[in-house]
Amino acid sequence: MIAIDRRRAPVLVGLWLAACLAAARGRAATPEQPLTELPYSPSLDLTSMDTSVDPCVDLYHYACGGWIRKNPIPPDRASWSVYAKMEDENERLLWGILKASAEPDAGRTPARQKVGDYFAACMDQPAIQEAGLAPIMRDLAAVQDLRSVAEISRLLGRLHIENSGSGFLFGFGSNQDFGDSTRVIAFAAAGGLSLPDRDYYIQDDARFVDNRKEFTAHLTRMFRLLGDGAEDAAAHAATVVRIETALAKSSLSRVDQRDPYKLYHVLKLRALKALTPAFRWDDYFAAGGIPKPKRVNVTEPKFFEEVERLLQSEPLADWKTYLRWHIASARAPYLTEALEREDFDFYSHYLQGIQEMPPRWKRCVELADRDLGEALGQVYVEKTFTPQTRAAALDMVRRIQTAMDRRIRGLDWMEDATKERALEKLHAMNDKIGYPDRFRDYGPVRVVRDDFVGNVTRATEFESRRQLAKIGRPVDHGEWGMTPPTVNAYYDPFLNDMNFPAGVLQPPLFDPKMDAAPNYGNTGGTIGHELTHGFDDEGRQFDAQGNLRDWWTEKDGKEFESRAACIVDQYSRYIVVDDIHLNSKLTLGEDVADLGGLILAWLAWKDAVRAQPPVPADGLTPERRFFVGFAQWDCSDERDEAKRLRATTNEHSPGIDRINGVVSNMPEFAAAFACKPGQPMVNPAPCRVW
Repeated sequence: MIAIDRRRAPVLVGLWLAACLAAARGRAATPEQPLTELPYSPSLDLTSMDTSVDPCVDLYHYACGGWIRKNPIPPDRASWSVYAKMEDENERLLWGILKASAEPDAGRTPARQKVGDYFAACMDQPAIQEAGLAPIMRDLAAVQDLRSVAEISRLLGRLHIENSGSGFLFGFGSNQDFGDSTRVIAFAAAGGLSLPDRDYYIQDDARFVDNRKEFTAHLTRMFRLLGDGAEDAAAHAATVVRIETALAKSSLSRVDQRDPYKLYHVLKLRALKALTPAFRWDDYFAAGGIPKPKRVNVTEPKFFEEVERLLQSEPLADWKTYLRWHIASARAPYLTEALEREDFDFYSHYLQGIQEMPPRWKRCVELADRDLGEALGQVYVEKTFTPQTRAAALDMVRRIQTAMDRRIRGLDWMEDATKERALEKLHAMNDKIGYPDRFRDYGPVRVVRDDFVGNVTRATEFESRRQLAKIGRPVDHGEWGMTPPTVNAYYDPFLNDMNFPAGVLQPPLFDPKMDAAPNYGNTGGTIGHELTHGFDDEGRQFDAQGNLRDWWTEKDGKEFESRAACIVDQYSRYIVVDDIHLNSKLTLGEDVADLGGLILAWLAWKDAVRAQPPVPADGLTPERRFFVGFAQWDCSDERDEAKRLRATTNEHSPGIDRINGVVSNMPEFAAAFACKPGQPMVNPAPCRVW
């Protein structure tokens, strides 16, 4: 898989995809205390509601107004939500696990010793500070020693292996062949950018102009921290901006990246060499210890044409400047306080509005989960996830799949030939619940208790080589793309499977103590959402085996596009912040999945309670409990800076639109709350795809 830097690199394919206040069991945690077990929060919390709001006008604030008032955004966050709060509680639990594992003890298992020593090294700030720039001096010296542009190829071969992300000019890794999902091939992807998206370099809106000015100032300060004088630092900053702007102009937009056909260009190795003759691919493979691939999917050929032009036109001194910057930027979060602070001030404070750097323990927990996640996740699962919860989640998945079966068979706009292929894909879909059947072995990763940056580098190299080793091998259908504690879920179109980590199957999202209505509205909607991704505007282009293949009749394909256009038009009218409208072509897949997912959850819930109809509770009918439970999964708030970033880069609509936009298209909601025609939550021409 192509390595993607989640802070700022553009996403390769947009197919990938926290809790209400409550008393904790046992002693409550303070901001600086780890948890020994997760607190309980109900999946429907009356105190999170604001009943002064008319749900037919604004369901979101009716269901979440109280939550938003009670849960201000923490100073170390760009946003705060039910998901984020759950994530925070999971991190506190992992903190407790890591803190105990860091204690030297002859009885520690090898896995606990590894994650414990990793955490201890990360927490040793005095040692990190004392090391200064030493951990990156080898790389900086290697850049300085370059004698020609041709030698960049060999250096990148090593840098790509040792650094996560595609910041070093481009990304290289592995993925399933879009056209033959049984095999894994090499991928070369566009990269090389430091800002969150290509638009930050090329758009002339005032906010993007200001972003570029601040980015240039950030670059200048970073070069000063590397030891450059003021005049040289400013000149070097301008060089980086010039090179990255050229790369950005040749990169696909995020909307274009959502079209898999625009990302599928398989070349034989000799054709790749002909595309970029100035880049010595043989040297690159040799330096990285990468077997020469026979075929490479070049996701953006025009980008690599620009790389070729730049390699031939930019002087060696400017390439050295570019590489020095990316080495410092990639490692800044792991180095001295000054470098870490400068990195935070730009990427987190300026771009996202985050007021404070997260505490050290939290950063170290996140890194341990990133680098040794399945070893840490195995302990998490033992503490939080019972076989009964796994079985209950699987039962809900099965019921929602049954609802989709009935839904497909009953569609009046789809021909039988397309229905047959859709049902084939549905029944071939694999369900992964909680955690992998086989946890990853991190035995080859050497963890040293007093070498934090070395640990990060060795863990990154392990993962890079693990991914590259897949090339030419059979696909591993049991692999996960998220660690067990992750509060998220995703659908994989190449494997045609849904993945629900244990972290997202906890209260208040999935609540064994609560009745079925809010559970189906909440987690049921999430399951339906991921299932619908297999049939959204991107997912529908892959068949039951995960191959990029058009299995639609021409008539049905046009009908789908017409129905999807209804959603594009609806969501394009929503304003994210200021006068910035939602980019509904970017969010289309998520918006289709939100609507389709809740429709499926409703049908599955009605089927689940058919034998024993539910009764009203807490003054709410079962139907109203379903919709309030749905809305409360996404109670959230966000800083304006983060909203501006979201408008350009996020494939998900804001929380209010993910709730109100969906229910306005559902007559079942209008009936549940006795909404009248003309009210905001009643779309007079409701959109409906699935």
